[in-house]
Amino acid sequence: MHGSQSQALTGDRRWLKRFSRPSPGGVQLLCFHSGGASAGMFRHWATLAAPGIDVVAVQLPGRADRFGESPYRRMGPLIDDFITAVEPLLAQPFALYGTSMGARVAWAFAHELRERALPQPRALYVAASAAPCLDDGNWTWEGRDDGLEGYVREMGGTPAEVLAEPQLLAVLLATLDADLTVLSTHGFQPAAPLDLPIHAFAGSDDPESPPERMMGWKAETTAGFDLTSVPGGHFFDREGDSLVIETIGADLGLGREKP
Repeated sequence: MHGSQSQALTGDRRWLKRFSRPSPGGVQLLCFHSGGASAGMFRHWATLAAPGIDVVAVQLPGRADRFGESPYRRMGPLIDDFITAVEPLLAQPFALYGTSMGARVAWAFAHELRERALPQPRALYVAASAAPCLDDGNWTWEGRDDGLEGYVREMGGTPAEVLAEPQLLAVLLATLDADLTVLSTHGFQPAAPLDLPIHAFAGSDDPESPPERMMGWKAETTAGFDLTSVPGGHFFDREGDSLVIETIGADLGLGREKP
C-alpha cells in the first residue's frame, strides 16, 4: 500500500502509535494519555480490546520518541496541530478515549471537529478527570507546600524507580508542568454541549476525580451519558483497564454484552 492510502490508514506516525494491525471495518479508538505520560500507557490495550477495536494511542510532544520536541503549554495550538496530523484518519469510524489530562484533550478535540464540520466520533470516553463544567480556577496541583512532586506522589501511578531517581523525576515533572499548564490555561466555555454520547469512568477512590465529580460530564452532552465506577484510584490497574475496554467494546457493539 503506498502514498495517500497508506497515510490515511496510519496518520502521522509522530502523533499516532498503533500496537496492533488495523481491523478491516473496525472502529479506531483514539486514546489520549494522562499528563506526564506517553502513548506507551496503552500498549497493553491491544491485547484487551475486542476484535474490531483498533487501539490508536496519541503521542504528544515532549516525551518518549518525541522527547526532543517542546511540549505544548496551550490547548489551542495542540488541537490545531493534532487535527492537521490526523485528519486523513477521520474518514474511518472512530471514537475517543482520554484519561486525566487526556480526557480534556479529547473533549477539546471533539468540540473543534464540530466547529470545523469534520467527521464526528462515535462516542467520547473519559476517565479520571472531573467535568469541565466544574472548573473554578482552583487546581489541586497548584499552591501545594510539597510542590508538583507531592502531587505526583499523591496521585500514584508513577513507577517507583522514577520517583527514586532525581534526574528521571525532574524530566517527568518538567513535562507534567507543561501538560498541566495546558489544562489550567484552557478556560474554554463551549456555546453548546457536544451532541455525541459520553461515557465516564471514575476510580472509586480517586482523590481528584471521584464518581460524584465525574457525573458532571452529563452536562457536557445532549446525547446519552453513562458512568462506570472502577475499583481503585486515579490510575487504573490492569483489571480496571480491562473493565474500561470491555465496556467500550460493548457500547460500540464490538464486545461481549455487559452483564
